[in-house]
Amino acid sequence: MCNVEFRPWAKIVRGNPFMATITEKINGTNACIVIKEGEIVAVQSRKRFITPESDNFGFARWVKENEVELLSLEDGYHYGEWAGEGIQKNPLKLAGKHFFLFNTFRWNPDNPNKPDCCDVVPVLFNGKMNSSTVEGLLLKMIDDDTVEHEGVVVYYHNTRNYTKHTIKTPNGKWQKELTK
Repeated sequence: MCNVEFRPWAKIVRGNPFMATITEKINGTNACIVIKEGEIVAVQSRKRFITPESDNFGFARWVKENEVELLSLEDGYHYGEWAGEGIQKNPLKLAGKHFFLFNTFRWNPDNPNKPDCCDVVPVLFNGKMNSSTVEGLLLKMIDDDTVEHEGVVVYYHNTRNYTKHTIKTPNGKWQKELTK
């Protein structure tokens, strides 16, 4: 037999892949707090580690200022969106800056360990999706003229995958199929 690595067929997920949680896509900058053995060991943006001296819109400085409270997040990588005044034109018109945790399952309202200094991305839908669920949520966002929404993120429970759906195309134009 030749020297070949065995690669089994990937396991096929059982159940309904359309059970989903849909959250608002916050327009800010990606951020993460890394905690290991009860200590904050790193702070990162989407592409690099950051420090208060080499920061990303003040996130690393904010983490340092809130370190004691943030340790209640416990060990792990805690991803979220850093948004608000001075970040991406602040389309949601937030006062100050906010860290929105992405993991809505862990940081649901029943979890007493969520630090008060953190928010959680808003859950817009949780249940069985149909073909018009995402479009309906995006149309509601378009109709809300009080702020400029970016779109939604869909988490598919059984496949543990995410997709994003934005209101505008990459060049900043409204998606025509949504505005007809």
